[in-house]
Amino acid sequence: MAVECAEIRRHHRVGIKDIAGIHLPTNMKFQSPAYSSIDTEETVEPYTTEKMNQVPGGYLALTEGFEIMKVDFNNLQELKSLATKKPDKLGIPVIKEGILDAIVVWFVLQLDDEHSLSTSPSEETCWEQAVYPVQELTDYSVKPGDHVTMEVSCQDCYLRIQSTSILDLEHKMEVSKSCTKNKDLLSLENEAELCSALANLQTSKPDGVEQTCVLESTEIALLNNIPYHEGFKMAMRKVLSSLTPEKLHQVMDTHCQDNEMSSETGQTNTIQSTPEPSYVLDVSEGFSILPIIAGTLGQVKPYSSVEKDQHRIALGLISEANHFPKETLEFWLRHVEDESAVLQRPKLDKLWSIIILDVIEPSGLIQQEIMEKAAISRCLLQPGGKIFPQYVLMFGMLVESQTLVEENAVQGTDRTLGLNIAPFINQFQVPIRVFLDLSSLSCIPLSNPVELLRLDLMTPYLNTANREVKVHICKSGQVTAIPFWYHMYLDDEIWLDTASEASHWKQAAVVLEHPMQVEVGEELVLSIEHHKSNVSIIVKH
Repeated sequence: MAVECAEIRRHHRVGIKDIAGIHLPTNMKFQSPAYSSIDTEETVEPYTTEKMNQVPGGYLALTEGFEIMKVDFNNLQELKSLATKKPDKLGIPVIKEGILDAIVVWFVLQLDDEHSLSTSPSEETCWEQAVYPVQELTDYSVKPGDHVTMEVSCQDCYLRIQSTSILDLEHKMEVSKSCTKNKDLLSLENEAELCSALANLQTSKPDGVEQTCVLESTEIALLNNIPYHEGFKMAMRKVLSSLTPEKLHQVMDTHCQDNEMSSETGQTNTIQSTPEPSYVLDVSEGFSILPIIAGTLGQVKPYSSVEKDQHRIALGLISEANHFPKETLEFWLRHVEDESAVLQRPKLDKLWSIIILDVIEPSGLIQQEIMEKAAISRCLLQPGGKIFPQYVLMFGMLVESQTLVEENAVQGTDRTLGLNIAPFINQFQVPIRVFLDLSSLSCIPLSNPVELLRLDLMTPYLNTANREVKVHICKSGQVTAIPFWYHMYLDDEIWLDTASEASHWKQAAVVLEHPMQVEVGEELVLSIEHHKSNVSIIVKH
């Protein structure tokens, strides 16, 4: 079925034209890896997966469910023919007004004439659904009476849904019902009619040569994260402004010395010293426009550490669209002989004004070796320079979540037909679940959020490897897990919440091996240990 889903949209389409004052050029197109053509040499799966009944914000079905393919795995000839079969062209009627964000696919597995299994989002199932994001249209709005058209094929062992378009009410074209059991499924059989219709669809492209840049879904969500970029812009401006008077003073001193030398020789010095730029290094992983934002803040020399050529081309186009001189943005890895030693001085006699580090992984965990990187970075900062973020506070709370319990370990023998496989399988369970969406997690909070840990990148003596935190129980129940997230402080006033609605980060949770019964008014003690970027949490009654 075709769906509207804001969460899928923000992870697969850049929905804004300006980011913290930086204009994105119209000929720059971003795509997620879920978009790939069968003609390319890429082996990337042409879809992503989601549990649609747990996606944050939910979704709106824009069409009825429809059958796109039927495969008989006992028919060898039919399986072989899939590799050479031309794509099926489908047209599906829209039943609700909304924004077309994706085609969601699930399967009905017919075990025999009487028994079947469904992976539908409306079923209680362990399966996720396949999600094919729609990424190519100039207008994604649909209304009842429109048709969503697409091509479906399975030529390379991947089910592909391509050429997704919207056929609006103004088009006059004949459609015939396909020979399937679903009466709402329309097949566009006449090739000439299809081509004529597609010529007028909402797939027109802006003038000029388009440059496509493939980003991970978390990188696209990051571009859509307005508070993130605005926060960094404000924090960088404050640091650079605080360093300006010192630099101006140095320039004046140099100018005075030049005048004294000129007066002694009886010559007039007409050449004025230009101020030394502030050096900003962004070593956050993946695609980042923070160096370009830094370049708008005055006499700044920003360096980006992106590795992929297409990312560098994209940043170059963005710089040009914002009228940056070509020499403004530099790619740091071109200046570093050993890529494993990224943290170095910008020049032999210079230091950095700002170094931007990745502290939290998209999964919700702390980046490995982050404190070691922070220690090196502190040695490379000029007086008054800063690491961003300056410190991070880790928060957590006690919850009762049957979902996390059941997804983390095999529960008893009832669901395994009496077979006692839990002792063996549960040996391989992990103590921390990652990539969670706390906003949509099925759970009952048993406490208020509490601060668990402080990671200070600028002032290391404030860090503690071990600490105990008392947690007040505000609701009776069973403690089964401790979800946690972070507040990243760029300075004491500007901070980012990794659990906010706009966040591109996910959350993580410690799942207790043995649930703990608690009553209102009780206090539990959490013992937190931080060692080499790994955090462990033990609950004491």
